[in-house]
Amino acid sequence: MRISLRQRRAEGDHLTFPNPFDGPSPWGEKETPKETTPMTPTAMAATSPNKFKIGLTFKAAAGYDAEWITPTVYGESAEEVAVNAVDVMKALADKGVIDLAALAAKKVRETHQSTTVLAGNSAPMTFSGGKVQAQQSTPGPDTDSCTHGRTLREGQGAKGPWAALFCNAPKGSQCDPLWRQKDGSFS
Repeated sequence: MRISLRQRRAEGDHLTFPNPFDGPSPWGEKETPKETTPMTPTAMAATSPNKFKIGLTFKAAAGYDAEWITPTVYGESAEEVAVNAVDVMKALADKGVIDLAALAAKKVRETHQSTTVLAGNSAPMTFSGGKVQAQQSTPGPDTDSCTHGRTLREGQGAKGPWAALFCNAPKGSQCDPLWRQKDGSFS
């Protein structure tokens, strides 16, 4: 008479199997303990020449459209990485890399803007709810001379709630903000 697995479990009889890894190797191989020798600094350098690494980000402004310089610095010790990071920062500034990157980014923005940006229909990107999202671009009043488009931003300050229309141009070339007045208009 055959007893099913379900019946055995119901009766409290549990199947047990021998562990195939207990005991000697089925292939007749003798187990020999492996000796590990500690790695020398020379051997470590051969396997991982740069144990430490730090990535730096130099960002020209807070927006996602700002230019970035992102060098990575390596070293065999934390102290070496710190010294190398300082050297990189000084060299970028001394050799004019930071200024040149800003000028190049400005030139690209001036010469390669899409027609929507020129028309003022573009809005900067923001980070909200775990995602990058475009802010809604809000047109200014009819008398507004800003050609870059504006973005409505609202907040709560010490004097109460506030709202303003900010220019979408890159920082440094932005038009003055238009603040919400008591009647709801912007000027």
